[in-house]
Amino acid sequence: MDIKNAQQVVDNWIKEHGVRYFNELTNMAQLTEEVGEVARIIARRYGEQSEKESDKEKDLGEELADVVFVVLCLANQTGIDLQDAFDKKMNLKTKRDHNRHHNNPKLR
Repeated sequence: MDIKNAQQVVDNWIKEHGVRYFNELTNMAQLTEEVGEVARIIARRYGEQSEKESDKEKDLGEELADVVFVVLCLANQTGIDLQDAFDKKMNLKTKRDHNRHHNNPKLR
């Protein structure tokens, strides 16, 4: 599924199962919360912090999907065509960063 279709799927879900979109500030707070949950898993599972027994069952994919869902909500309610924005960003990064990291000794 491409991003444009994902935006439509989220919009349909909101219309079918939700009451309405939360306002932008509420969704921004939710996004921050979801990113925090991803950070907690990464810090404990892949970083140096000890993973609590209660965190071992947490699904990183599910938490990342929560982040994507809220980002798609924010794009929908602010009128952003995220597919177009993403395509433009990838073109910019490709031009700007094509050789940028190849000579970085920290990445060897």
